[in-house]
Amino acid sequence: MYPWLWRHLPGGTPWKVVSAIVLVAAVIVLLMAVIFPWAETTLPFLQVTVDQSATPSAPASLAPASPQASPTSPASPTSRR
Repeated sequence: MYPWLWRHLPGGTPWKVVSAIVLVAAVIVLLMAVIFPWAETTLPFLQVTVDQSATPSAPASLAPASPQASPTSPASPTSRR
């Protein structure tokens, strides 16, 4: 597809590069301004329900650490050797 597009763009190499950049920018603007807003209204992104009884409890790795195990607390003089 890209060789076909490159062959059909008018002008020399510098003009083809500029044309390709303009085409990519136009596609991005079209997607952001028209296609994505339309798709957002048709897809159920905002209709999410979460059942509180089905959520698992936090794993132990996410539990708050005890003050003794804090990595920011200074080491005691007896632990250095």
